[in-house]
Amino acid sequence: MKPPHGGKLVYRVDEKKDIDGISVIEINEDVAKDIENIAYGIFSPLEGFMCKSDFENVLEHMRLENDVAWTIPIVFDIENKIREGEEVLLKAKSGTTAIFEVEEVYKYDKKEYAEKVFKTTDIAHPGVKRVMEMKDKLAGGKITLVKEGKEKFEKYYLKPYETRILFKEKGWKDIVAFQTRNVPHIGHEYVQKTALTFADGIFINPIIGKKKKGDFKDEVILRSYEALIENYYLKNRAVMSILRTTMRYAGPKEAIFHAIIRKNFGCTHFIVGRDHAGVGNYYGPYEAHDIFNEFPDLGITPLFFRSFFFCKKCGGVVNEKICPHGKEHHIYYSGTAIRKMIMNGETPPETMMRKEVANIIMSYENPFID
Repeated sequence: MKPPHGGKLVYRVDEKKDIDGISVIEINEDVAKDIENIAYGIFSPLEGFMCKSDFENVLEHMRLENDVAWTIPIVFDIENKIREGEEVLLKAKSGTTAIFEVEEVYKYDKKEYAEKVFKTTDIAHPGVKRVMEMKDKLAGGKITLVKEGKEKFEKYYLKPYETRILFKEKGWKDIVAFQTRNVPHIGHEYVQKTALTFADGIFINPIIGKKKKGDFKDEVILRSYEALIENYYLKNRAVMSILRTTMRYAGPKEAIFHAIIRKNFGCTHFIVGRDHAGVGNYYGPYEAHDIFNEFPDLGITPLFFRSFFFCKKCGGVVNEKICPHGKEHHIYYSGTAIRKMIMNGETPPETMMRKEVANIIMSYENPFID
């Protein structure tokens, strides 16, 4: 199995660590998820929140100061309660508790942050809006997790040291990762099974966490994927586990970030679809494909998928490389169109979605985030 990003799987957990007398800073659940992702090696090689040198290198060069590929800042924004050189206890309502060794406190330019990561400063972009709402200073330094928070979907939650053991036990050498924030339609299944044809197993890894209004609720995504896997996948060829993080909607840069994460889980290949992690019209449809040319040392192989659709004349799901028929014969897998059907109380047809999946979605009065 290939090594984690940076060569070593980070594990910064010490439940026996003495925390008596350490001042407490309350944190939100987004920060808590970042802490646990650092502590369990999902964000390897990071050992804590980025200091200024790493932060600036990521913005300018898409690499950490040590030249390891990295595209998304992992930072902790603060008020004036934290000082350099001290230890503080970061604590969330979910129970996540970690010691933070404050190495550096520094100022940053929010507009520069937004422009360099999202290619826009438009406040209508959800990632930009999040950056503009951050506090004015960042604090960097190592973290040590002393208590894991409660997880609503715990039974779906595997950490990198667990997935790496699981893949070995299954005898998987070539493992394809599939990132999703949506319920599965027939097009998703086509992409996954096409990739799986050339691999030993597929790792379906839905993002669970803060998403934008109108996205599907977490439990809807998980239940619908359970139905798909149960009815249409070989039992020893598919594993589903959640990724607990916030969607940044950073398009191409987030595609690289997502690939790195799956590399840490032990995957060898990563599916990149059309407009991966995009939102609105901020990125070109295949920018998330092109950016991989800048990272020959990434250590995980991207699998690029372009347009695919149901062809009524071919009688199945095909793509632009293999179907000779005109667009009048094609049914495209539009997430927007599927959402509109569901909002109107219409069950998506079986040419677009498996009935078992559609039935679960339609059983919810409102399957979308308000």
